[in-house]
Amino acid sequence: MARTRAADFEDKQRAILKSAAAVFAKQGMDKASMSMIASHSGVSKALLYHYYSGKDALIFDIVRTHLTELDEAIETADRPAEQPETRLNLLIRAALHNYEDADHEHKVQINGTDTLSAEQMNELRAIERRIVRRFSGLLKEINPGIDENRPYLMPVTMSLFGMLNWVYMWFRPGGPVNREEYADLATRLILEGVKAVR
Repeated sequence: MARTRAADFEDKQRAILKSAAAVFAKQGMDKASMSMIASHSGVSKALLYHYYSGKDALIFDIVRTHLTELDEAIETADRPAEQPETRLNLLIRAALHNYEDADHEHKVQINGTDTLSAEQMNELRAIERRIVRRFSGLLKEINPGIDENRPYLMPVTMSLFGMLNWVYMWFRPGGPVNREEYADLATRLILEGVKAVR
């Protein structure tokens, strides 16, 4: 008879992912072990293996969950009836709020996918492409001529992600700016810059 899922299966799974991300971020992908993750999660190694077959499965699910939540957050934040400049600010704010308390997951995304299968990477890249398209589409609306003379749309889009994706390296709560202020600053930097790109 097939084993049925416990009522709190998803809650336990989320807690394991959070703990695993912390272990991977602190120990590195190679040094982290399933035993360390089980101990940090407060579960037995056998229970951990009930949820995940190994480190690659954990890494994949950490990154997939992180990206899916980001994708959903920016989709929810978008207001198609608003001006593109306003929409861009809303998406930037949503991304920065999604990154809050997700530094470990972000580090796993940046450093941990080398051992994933081609099929797993294709799934992650599909989510990343959806996110990037949403931002690049807005930048194209703001400056329709951005690709007229040179293919600048993607470099500008990825420059924006550079500002957002590396914020965990320096941002500290209680620092000189809060997340909303930094979102506004990043929006201004992109808007003033993107309009000049030809």
